[in-house]
Amino acid sequence: MEQLIAIIEKGQPFFNAIARNKYLKAIRDGFISVIPIIIFSSIFCLVASVPNIWGFYWPDDINNALWKCYNYSMGILAIACAATTAKHFADAQNRDLPKNNQINFISCMCAAIIGFLLLSSDTIATDAASGFNTTYLGSKGLLTAFIAAFVTGIIYKFFIKRNITVKMPEQVPPNISQTFKDIIPFSVCITVFWVFDIAFRAAFGFCFAQGVIQVFQPLFTAADGYIGLAVIYGAMSLFWFVGVHGPSIVEPAIAAALVANMTDNLAAFQAGQHASAVLTQGAQYFVVCMGGTGATLVLVFMFCFLAKSQEMRAVGKAAIVPVCFAVNEPLLFAAPIVLNPVFFVPFVFAPIANIWILKIFIDFLGMNGFMYTLPWTVPGPIGTIMGLGFQPLAFVMLAIILIVDFALYYPFFRAYDAQKCTEEAEISQEELAAKNAEKAAKLNDAFQGKADAKSVAAGAAAEAVKSDAPAAPAAVATEATTASDLNGKRVLVLCQGGGTSGLLANALAKAAKERGINLETAAEAYGNHVDMLPDFDLVVLAPQAASYLADLQKDCERVGNKCVACRGKQYIELSQNGDKSLAFVSEQLSK
Repeated sequence: MEQLIAIIEKGQPFFNAIARNKYLKAIRDGFISVIPIIIFSSIFCLVASVPNIWGFYWPDDINNALWKCYNYSMGILAIACAATTAKHFADAQNRDLPKNNQINFISCMCAAIIGFLLLSSDTIATDAASGFNTTYLGSKGLLTAFIAAFVTGIIYKFFIKRNITVKMPEQVPPNISQTFKDIIPFSVCITVFWVFDIAFRAAFGFCFAQGVIQVFQPLFTAADGYIGLAVIYGAMSLFWFVGVHGPSIVEPAIAAALVANMTDNLAAFQAGQHASAVLTQGAQYFVVCMGGTGATLVLVFMFCFLAKSQEMRAVGKAAIVPVCFAVNEPLLFAAPIVLNPVFFVPFVFAPIANIWILKIFIDFLGMNGFMYTLPWTVPGPIGTIMGLGFQPLAFVMLAIILIVDFALYYPFFRAYDAQKCTEEAEISQEELAAKNAEKAAKLNDAFQGKADAKSVAAGAAAEAVKSDAPAAPAAVATEATTASDLNGKRVLVLCQGGGTSGLLANALAKAAKERGINLETAAEAYGNHVDMLPDFDLVVLAPQAASYLADLQKDCERVGNKCVACRGKQYIELSQNGDKSLAFVSEQLSK
C-alpha cells in the first residue's frame, strides 16, 4: 500500500497541471457560476412535479406558471454558460497579457453569446412572428457553449496581444476608446461563427450543436455504464486521496453530461417513461459524495461515537457538522484521511459502491434517476430523497448505501482506532485529555457550525472595536506588534467551493475580535476571486486549491497584493489556533 501511494504521489505534479489547465478551469468556473440557475429552476420543477407522485395535480394556470419559470431559466442555461465560461477564460488569458493591454471580458461575453446562438439555434418564422428554436439553448447546448467561449477568447487574445485594434487619440475618454478597441476582435469573432455556421449547415443539414451531441452521445452512454461510473468516481476519490482536488480534474469533463442527463430524466418522467440516466449532478452531490468526496458521512459518525481513541473522538465531534453539509476537509486533513494508507481502500471504493447501487436500483428495480438539483450543501440523505422525488425505492436504496458504506469503512476504522489507542497509551492520560480538549474546543470555534459559509464576519473587527473586547494577557508585546501590523488589513481565503475557506476566515475574524484588531476577513471559491482581489491585502489558498498558486500570483501581481498557499495539517492548525493564524497573516504581510 505504501508503495502504491508513493507511485501516485509521484504523479501529483501532473495532476496539478491538469487541475490548472485554463480550459478545464474555465469550464469548471463557468459551470459553477450557473449552478444557481439550475438550483433555482429545480425548485419550481419540484413544486410542479413531486405532488404528482401522490396523485395531486395543479390547476393548468398554476402548472403553466411554474413550468414557465423553469423553462425561462433552465431553458437558457447554455446561453448563460457561454457568457460565464468566456468571462473566466478571458481572465485566464489576461494573465499572459500586459497590465495595460487586457481583454475586455464584457465584450468577450457578448461575442460568445452571439456566437453560441449562431451555432445552436434555428430561426423560426411565421406570418405572425419570428424567433429562435430553443432546443439547444438549455442543457443540450452546454458543450457548444464551451466551444464558443474558447474560440472567442482565443480570437480576442490574438488581436489584443498584437494590438490589432482601432486606436483613438489620447484626448478620447478611456471608455470610448475601449469600445473602439473591441470592434475588430468582436467583428472577427462574429464573422468566424457566422461563416462556420453557414458552411456546417450546408454540409450536414443541421446546426453545429446537434452535431456535437451526436458525436459525444456514445461517450455519455459509455460513462453511464458500470465501468465508466467506476472510472469517473474512483478517479475523483483517488485524486483527493493524494491531496489534489478531484472534482476540479474530473468534473469539467462530465459537466455537460451531468446536467443533460438530468434534463433527459425529467423529460422522460413527464412523458411517462423510465428516467434511466445515472450520471447526474444529483447523483454526484448526494450519492457519490455523501458527506463529501469519499462518502465520509458514516465515517465521521464512527469517529464521533464509536472511536475508543480520544483524539479520534475529538476530531469526529469537531468535524461532524461540516461533514453533514458535505464539507469534509476538516476530517480529511485532521484525521487524516489524505495520504493515510489505512483508509485508501474505503475512500476510493465507497463512492464506486454507492453509484453502482444507484444504477442497480435504476436498471433492475425500475427506480427513476435524479431529476431535481438541490444545493450541494444539503445533507446527503435529504438530498437523495428529495432529488429522487420521494420515490419509495429511494428510502430503501438510501438505507442500503449507508449499510454498505458502514461495512466498507468499519474494518479500516477499527484498525486505525486501535493504532491511535496504542499511541495514546504511551502518553500520560492527563496530558492527553488536556490536548484533546483543547483540540476539540479550537476546532469547534473554527468551524462554528457554518459548513457552507461563503463569506464570514466582514464587519467583525468594527464590532470588536465597539465592544472594547479585552486583549489576551499573554505575550503583550508580540500581540501589540501583531495588532499594529494587522489593523486595517483585509484577508481573503480561497478554496474550491467556499466552505473550507470559511474555517480559517472564521478563526482569523474571531481571534481579531478577541484582541481588538481591525482585521477584515472573507471566504470565497477560487475562480470568483479575480474581481475581488483589489479589495484585499493578502489572499490565502486552502490546501485543496494550493495547485493554483502560480496562477494566483499572476493575478495578485496585477493589483499589487500578496498571496500564499497552505498545506493540509498547517491549514487545520491555523484554523484551530487564533494566535498562530494572526501571526501567520502578519508574517506573510511583512514579507
